[in-house]
Amino acid sequence: MKAVILAGGLGTRLKPFTQVIPKPLLPVGESSVLEIQLLSLKKAGVEEVFIATNYLSDFVTAYIGDGSKFGLKVTFSKEDKPLGTCGPVSLLREHLSEPFFLMNGDVLTTLDFRKAYDHAVGLDSDFVVCTKEIVTPFEFGKVTTEDGYIVGIEEKPNFRIEILAGIYILKPPIFDLIPHNEAMGVDGLIKSMLASGRRVGKYLMTEYWLDIGQAHHYQAAQEAYKDHFAGLKS
Repeated sequence: MKAVILAGGLGTRLKPFTQVIPKPLLPVGESSVLEIQLLSLKKAGVEEVFIATNYLSDFVTAYIGDGSKFGLKVTFSKEDKPLGTCGPVSLLREHLSEPFFLMNGDVLTTLDFRKAYDHAVGLDSDFVVCTKEIVTPFEFGKVTTEDGYIVGIEEKPNFRIEILAGIYILKPPIFDLIPHNEAMGVDGLIKSMLASGRRVGKYLMTEYWLDIGQAHHYQAAQEAYKDHFAGLKS
């Protein structure tokens, strides 16, 4: 198996941390975001990883090296302009001749990557999205009315929303929909596929998942390290 990790973002919402350290290299416990991702992919059977870089790319390449310390083959791809969340894979087309993972560089998860991969391979879709159900408490009581009278009340109900988890499985035919070296986002690709009648597959994950987008999320990552990721380096 192969994977592409998007590690070129500016990490704007995590400033000032990301002014000197690229977001994928932010320390988490005794490791870093990117190290945890690489070790998790290795554990699932991934053998080769391509890391798409842009912002502070020299830091990323110097820190990760050729991947041998993770038991992986790591190759770097540097964008000369921002290419979004899909565009970077267009630069790697010749290296990706089988289904592969595409993963945001700011996601921490205990996802069973092998199980997700096998599920995606069995679907009739060239683009499979890993999703996660997020439960958000609502701060007000919800009332149900009928003909001007209250007929029911629910005290501070939870909202359940299924979101994109920033992890995808792509099959080679998808390259025909991604323009070479042009910016394109996952949302644009999905809309394009749906508009043309192409199926977009999904895999609903239930494992731990965290998008390190803001400072309080970064703190949550520190707290989660000992529970979920400390054993990866042993």
